[in-house]
Amino acid sequence: MKNKYTFLIFALILSFTNVLGQTATVRGIVLDENKTPVLGASVIHSQDGTTTNENGFYILNIPADQDVVITISYVGLKKITQTFNLKVNSNIEFNPILTTDIEQLGTVVITSNTREREQGVITLSPEAIRKTPGANAGVENLLKSLPGVSNNNELSTQYAVRGGNFDENLVYVNEIEVYRPFLVRSGQQEGLSFVNSDLVRNVNFSAGGFQAKYGDKLSSVLDITYRRPTGFGASLDASLLGASVSAEGISKDGRLTAIGGVRYRDNSLLVNARQTQTNFQPTFFDAQTYLTYQVNSKLQVDALGSIAVNKYDFQPLTRQTNFGTIQEPIALLVFYEGQEQDRYDTYFGALKTTYKANDALTLKLIGSIYHTQEQEYFDIFADYRLGTPNTNIGDEDLGEVEFTQGIGSQLTHARNDLDALFVNIEHKGSYLKDENQIDWGIKYTREDIRDRLEEYEVIDSAGFSIRPPIADFVNQQPYEPFDAPLEPFITIRAQNDVQIDRISAYTQYSKRTDWGDSEVWLNAGVRAQQWTVSGQNIQTNSQLTVSPRAQVSIKPDWNDDMVFRISGGVYNQPPFYRELRDSLGQVRPNVKAQKSFHVVAGHDWSFNLWERPFKLVSEAYYKGLSDVNPYTLENVRIRYRATNNAVARAYGFDTRLAGEFVPGTQSWISLGILKTEENIENRGYIPRPTDQRLKVAFLFEDYAPKIPSMRLYINMVYQTGLPGGSPSYADPYIFSQLPRLRDYFRADAGFSYVFTDANKRFEKGHWLHPFKELSAGIEIYNIFNRQNSITNTFVRDASTQQQFAIPNFLTPRVFNARLRIKL
Repeated sequence: MKNKYTFLIFALILSFTNVLGQTATVRGIVLDENKTPVLGASVIHSQDGTTTNENGFYILNIPADQDVVITISYVGLKKITQTFNLKVNSNIEFNPILTTDIEQLGTVVITSNTREREQGVITLSPEAIRKTPGANAGVENLLKSLPGVSNNNELSTQYAVRGGNFDENLVYVNEIEVYRPFLVRSGQQEGLSFVNSDLVRNVNFSAGGFQAKYGDKLSSVLDITYRRPTGFGASLDASLLGASVSAEGISKDGRLTAIGGVRYRDNSLLVNARQTQTNFQPTFFDAQTYLTYQVNSKLQVDALGSIAVNKYDFQPLTRQTNFGTIQEPIALLVFYEGQEQDRYDTYFGALKTTYKANDALTLKLIGSIYHTQEQEYFDIFADYRLGTPNTNIGDEDLGEVEFTQGIGSQLTHARNDLDALFVNIEHKGSYLKDENQIDWGIKYTREDIRDRLEEYEVIDSAGFSIRPPIADFVNQQPYEPFDAPLEPFITIRAQNDVQIDRISAYTQYSKRTDWGDSEVWLNAGVRAQQWTVSGQNIQTNSQLTVSPRAQVSIKPDWNDDMVFRISGGVYNQPPFYRELRDSLGQVRPNVKAQKSFHVVAGHDWSFNLWERPFKLVSEAYYKGLSDVNPYTLENVRIRYRATNNAVARAYGFDTRLAGEFVPGTQSWISLGILKTEENIENRGYIPRPTDQRLKVAFLFEDYAPKIPSMRLYINMVYQTGLPGGSPSYADPYIFSQLPRLRDYFRADAGFSYVFTDANKRFEKGHWLHPFKELSAGIEIYNIFNRQNSITNTFVRDASTQQQFAIPNFLTPRVFNARLRIKL
């Protein structure tokens, strides 16, 4: 009898388990009209439901072998209902597109566009990023067309924002902070940006006054999201500058997705067109992949990996630079011997786990490792002549140096090595209830840097070795014998083994409410960071910073669609390794965080012009800085004094008009006005190295009316000249009266013919049917062949002891061919 009951209970358990297992799975990605994933869309049936995650992805179990009605909805978008009748354990992919609900005009609609307007964030289209021409195409190339963002070097992906420098910008990819190489000193060495444009889904940019959830930098935030594939795809982008290939796919059950890209770049086309004749052999290569796995409807795991290998072999031969005036022309003629061999290898890996506990609570755990190994070796001997060129038109030797007023030579040597390992672990959380949201996070970072710096420069002028500029040096030759040792003009020797431990945390509160007939969005938060610098022969030092921040946006109930914003707070930048190292390479652990107080007032106006949509966004800002770490700028290399002995200020006005100047296209015009200056040791205010007073940028897209497949893209930038700068050893006040560099003006154009794209599809059987996109064309960089300069080279005339500031010119007009394929 006992065995009979046992068998009966076992049979009942099996039956109950079998009943529970009679399910099937529906999964997919919810998109809006712009094919952008919708976060927080509701996906329900009569017995169960879920919401989409930040990638628009959902997974829902439904009863099998019966009709089940699934409803997908989101505020402000038309809901969709779909009936399924699936077999047991079957899987189906359903990717609905929600369109605008025109019947809900009276409802408060919270879309990604609304959030961007409230928070003062600029969103850039991935397609615009990929199509905009430029010598260094990508996200950063498009950023330079925005007001307040400047870079006078088309070979570099670095940028300065509202008077800051290249080290003051945060860059995130899928919520993970990424870094740039340490030893790069010129744009042509830089190679590829970390961001692979072929993998990008969203790009958001803030030029100041950003929230507490973002990190501790003074200037800007670039927040990039790589996309999650919805099916198979592949792309190829090839040109005379290199190529990039990407591929993406999704598993049969939809839980696993993968996207990856490989890029190769060769700058020879650009560098060989410059004023210095060279033997140039660069190899810039990287590979990236982004994987996601949906464990269940609540848990998702993401992985991001990158390997970059940048080799730079450079052998300069000759250079001639003509400058001065028509009445007094001057030429610098240089003959080189030697070479430079640089290598920058970086390895990056990250793992992110997202757990959606319920509709309100989301928890994340993020870990990442960044490892860079960098080498900078060179021995270059330069024999130069400073003289007057022949300006007689028609002479065979037109432009050649006829009269020499100064001769000399220069030997530069470097054996620099750096090995850095960064380890991060971070927790983030978000709680959203009705119109209230609380975000928080805590992060630990370990930075381990080993650095050898060995550089010297010997200058010989008219047979005499020039000594360093030491104030108490006395030479009474020929009346007294000179018995002091010969020394290089500049010498730097240092070995550093440094560890930096950082703990940072933030919390912020956001609320959306009404104030009379106006909609109001509020955000207030605070973040803090404590860091400790230690290492070999370094006295351990710890410091703490606290940064309160706030934003307020108001949308009045007016006929005109306008949003008014004000934001600000305290922005601290604890010193990175580069900021701890002084001009002699020694680490100073007591360097303080640079501090900045931001106030940003903004206005956003959406309107129709010529019956087409336009948007005018304007911001006025002021930044007051203290404990400033002065620096000199050499191309893209920043050398800090590591002293915190200055105060500074930056203020200005930015505006951008964007819209359909040509029907069906997106273009914009940007205007930026800026003034930034610093006061070192109370000696008075002088312009900072990034004081670029006026900027006008124009991004334009057009097509031939009778041949709409013929497209034109123009990227044009005008910026007034930067300060002339000073040698890295010199007192900047002495050189502050030098004339500024010439104004920067550059226009790049791309002409392409689109064989097929989303708006021009072909039937099955046509040779273009397999392609989602196919285009080919040419690009012209620096259309007007403008001679732009990035910095000055300072050369001494032996006879007069006068120093000449000789401009280093950038690339002239260059032609490129380009092919884009998407499957």
